[in-house]
Amino acid sequence: MTMAKDVDLSSSEWIELIFEGKNKEYGAYELRKQSAKRHNKAMLVIIIVLVVVALLGLLANTVLTASEARPEDQIEQTIIDYSADEQEEEQEEEEMQRVEEQQPEALPEEILNTVKATELQITRDEEVVEEIKSQDELKETDTAVGTTDFDKGTDDLNVVREHKEEVIVEEKKPEPVDDNKVFQTVEQMPQFPGGDAALLKYVADNLRYPPMAAENNIQGRVVVQFVVTKTGSVGEVKVVRGKDPDLDKEAVRVVKSLPKFVPGKMNGHAVNVWYTLPITFKLQGI
Repeated sequence: MTMAKDVDLSSSEWIELIFEGKNKEYGAYELRKQSAKRHNKAMLVIIIVLVVVALLGLLANTVLTASEARPEDQIEQTIIDYSADEQEEEQEEEEMQRVEEQQPEALPEEILNTVKATELQITRDEEVVEEIKSQDELKETDTAVGTTDFDKGTDDLNVVREHKEEVIVEEKKPEPVDDNKVFQTVEQMPQFPGGDAALLKYVADNLRYPPMAAENNIQGRVVVQFVVTKTGSVGEVKVVRGKDPDLDKEAVRVVKSLPKFVPGKMNGHAVNVWYTLPITFKLQGI
């Protein structure tokens, strides 16, 4: 069987003829049917790529031709711009030097010699009284007509600089202390006579376990806060962390019975200070 030369292998009639009586769901039928579209897309892409390459080549030749046309002009322009920048920088440096030379060092008027201007008073001729002094009187006085008075000072710049660098430190007076204020912390906290060990011993010796708390086996720690006044005595007392009403009450009683403390001090003055004391209640044998 011979194939006609004018047969279009991509035509739908030819594809139907080939797959006649065969399974068209297998996939080869669809691939063959879409082959014409794929060939057309491939040719279109190739044509677009060729056009883009041709345009890029033309653009590159145009840019290179323009850049090679007058390279001397670009070099000359670069040299001119560079020279202009150097001249501007030199002018700015010269102007800064002139400003620095023109600015004299500022000196305080109270140190350097100063000239007092003479004040003139206009009066009538008939009211003017000429006072004629003798030669001896003129010698005794330091002033003369037409002279100027100078403040005593110095023209020595070193002395002036030393005077300018002097730092005057004012002593700060301690702020007044409010006698009625209760401080949380002070420079010198209150001290129990004998120290903390003596304080704990006093509490242990004077603490009486409440009977009801002992029967109910209630134990724990009560934190009491109280004011040590500026006289050293115990002022306001409060429970900041309680355990049981009976234990709290006993802790407050013991604190109120404390002897006088050495009072706390702020800026050398005795002041009122809050003092915190934890008291632990523990039954013996448990």
